[in-house]
Amino acid sequence: MDGSAAPDVTLERLHEIADAFARRDVDGIVGFFAEDGEFRNARGPDHWGQSFKGRAAIRTYFEPLFANAGDVTWRHTSEFIHGNRAVTEWHRTATLKTGERQSWLGCDLYTFRRGLIVMKDTYIKVVG
Repeated sequence: MDGSAAPDVTLERLHEIADAFARRDVDGIVGFFAEDGEFRNARGPDHWGQSFKGRAAIRTYFEPLFANAGDVTWRHTSEFIHGNRAVTEWHRTATLKTGERQSWLGCDLYTFRRGLIVMKDTYIKVVG
């Protein structure tokens, strides 16, 4: 053995996460988070948005999201990795049950540990 450790995150892992979002696969998405992982949504009452800590709490965000916007899609446009950190850029569109159309440009700032997400911090720009 050469003593080198496996990387915390790879482009393949980022693509697997993107694919889970494209499938609207809540179990898959939640499974990419560490047990103590945190998702920070761009919207919320705090200056960082709203935080969901742990897999059960993260699930409580994504299940209603997919239920309320059955056509929500993310198209990844760019990604990069540096050490255990990664950034993905994307264009998200959705139609809510109310009929409201959403179009957002955004990015996720990730921190990984042994292939699992310990922090996913989301930022958005509302288009239109």
